[in-house]
Amino acid sequence: MSKMVKDVHLTGKDLMEMVQLREQDIGQFALVPGPRERLDAIVKKLENPVKNFSFMEYTMFTGDYKGTKVTSINGGRFSADTAITTEILCAAKAPLMIRLGSCGSLSEDIKVGDLVIADTGVRGEGVTQYYADEKFVPTADKKLSDELAAAAKDSGLTVHRGPCWSTDAILRETREVVGGAVKKGAIAVDMVTSTFLTICQLNKIPAAVILAVSDNVITGEMGFLNTDYYMAESSMIGIAFKLIEQRQGALSKS
Repeated sequence: MSKMVKDVHLTGKDLMEMVQLREQDIGQFALVPGPRERLDAIVKKLENPVKNFSFMEYTMFTGDYKGTKVTSINGGRFSADTAITTEILCAAKAPLMIRLGSCGSLSEDIKVGDLVIADTGVRGEGVTQYYADEKFVPTADKKLSDELAAAAKDSGLTVHRGPCWSTDAILRETREVVGGAVKKGAIAVDMVTSTFLTICQLNKIPAAVILAVSDNVITGEMGFLNTDYYMAESSMIGIAFKLIEQRQGALSKS
């Protein structure tokens, strides 16, 4: 029987070296959206953004925001590609990461255009079983999540906090499957959060997740073209930058 030469065929460090990314290239904050359009909106807020790399469908930029070095990459829409980009950021020793994503509501009380800060992840995807046993709970950094909530306080949007269930099978969100996630406490569903938090947590990198609600799985409402969703998406980016300002302001006073 053939035996592998290496313990792991491809690692995050291998990928980092492949795209010629260096630790010193990474900013103090890493903002990780899903789609490229959201990345473009983030990069527009940066002064003198430099493209760190462009590989396959992923592009990373680093620039300045009011004196703070900030990195952003379209970090994947699904669990598998999220694992790849998160591993690269972890290998490059990103000091902290904030995921800016979207989600479906799992409660009648959580409306399209609201925001969800995911404190933990409910694992329903196929990636994290290779990282941790079934008892492992992906958990966001509480301090960072609290800072996100504080930054969102004056946004005019309703902010919810709780577990987010991640699944690979978006077209198999049946009553039975969704009901099982709700019983585990999930208030929202996406395809990314549990993978993102798992990899960051295992690499001891503080991470938080904020999500704009795009639809409601319980009521059946589809809000992907709803202006409330787009407003929440835009506000979410502003909230992340407000957190950066607040943290840097606190550091300057200390």
